[in-house]
Amino acid sequence: MLPSELQAAQFDAYPPEAKRLAVEHLALLRQLPLSFLPGLLRELIEYDYKFPVERARMDEELSVLSALSASQLVERFRGFAALKLSAKLERTEWVTKPGQFVEQESAYLWTTHQLDAFREAAVTYGDQLQTARAVPVLPVQRLGIAVIGQGAFSTQEPLFRALRKHGTYFTAVKPEGGLEALIATTEARAKAHPVAYGHWYVDGGTVVRPTSGLTTVSYDALSPVRDRLLTFMKTEIAKPGMGPEELRTDLARLVPAELGMKRGGDAVLDGFQVRLFTEGSGTQIFSTTFAQWTTREVLRRAEPLTLLVRYAPRQRQRPMNELLANTGNVNELDPAGSLVDGDMAAYYHWVNQQRLAGAEQSSFLVWWEGQSQAVVVAPTLPRGVSSDSPMDLHALVQLATG
Repeated sequence: MLPSELQAAQFDAYPPEAKRLAVEHLALLRQLPLSFLPGLLRELIEYDYKFPVERARMDEELSVLSALSASQLVERFRGFAALKLSAKLERTEWVTKPGQFVEQESAYLWTTHQLDAFREAAVTYGDQLQTARAVPVLPVQRLGIAVIGQGAFSTQEPLFRALRKHGTYFTAVKPEGGLEALIATTEARAKAHPVAYGHWYVDGGTVVRPTSGLTTVSYDALSPVRDRLLTFMKTEIAKPGMGPEELRTDLARLVPAELGMKRGGDAVLDGFQVRLFTEGSGTQIFSTTFAQWTTREVLRRAEPLTLLVRYAPRQRQRPMNELLANTGNVNELDPAGSLVDGDMAAYYHWVNQQRLAGAEQSSFLVWWEGQSQAVVVAPTLPRGVSSDSPMDLHALVQLATG
């Protein structure tokens, strides 16, 4: 079937809001090339489970395309329309299973030497869409906070080397009450600027305390989900003919209920947490990897105003089969290695935050938990300098948000 043959009834299996959007824009969808449309539908079918920022982005994309004339659409998608697909691909269930179509299409384009052409068309389309996209007005400057080194009391390497040149390095931080001050700051921002999924607290271990107004994700709280997923992976890997591509496809099909999450909860957040484990590599077994990947995905998908991430010690390296089987001494932790992990992750936290709107006004703070070292990157602070002035975390946050 080709896009021009689409009928409204073919979207009956979509979630309610996704179906509504598809039917509303049916005339547009019929005009899009098959090489492009399933990729759009792959995002659309997840619409009901996306964060508000993602929904707004999809609404805007459909609005921009709907405003184009037939001739403008032909010109906009000329690169995609030039791609040649097989009759077998056309016969697949690309409306109800767009994700599988995209995987099969990628393989086909690679074997027919058309992948570069597809990539070029996709980049051009993305650039045009970005040009037409409105720049959001933020209610408050973004603030990123990373707390690293829990349980580590010494380090052989200097910390924050990558971040020091971008901000001020503080060497006499008073650690008492520091973590509570950072959590309280995050809560205060959420209260002052209430935005759905706009303020997050991610903990690589156990949350310090219940919070108010924050979207909270915790590695320890998700232990039952991780255990079920590792059992599922172990069972799948043991099946004859199972390879990495097949396993990836099976993981992508998992839904929260299959991993023991209760029905009736926050469907958006539950779906997000499942994807942290089914799409991330190492998130199932290393807390530092979980925290780093969650940070990346929260910034990429939710574009939060505030993101506090606390890193906990990860388990020591063991043979991969043992890790996946969830056997051995899981309580043997590596605080020193986790400090190194957290130092690197904090830098990438800042880098990814800088890719969001309002980057020139955003601020970032990273602190070695319980110790006297921290770096603050803010528009009002000098770069590449050090300060030995005694200062607590509350004062540092005030400097950051200035």
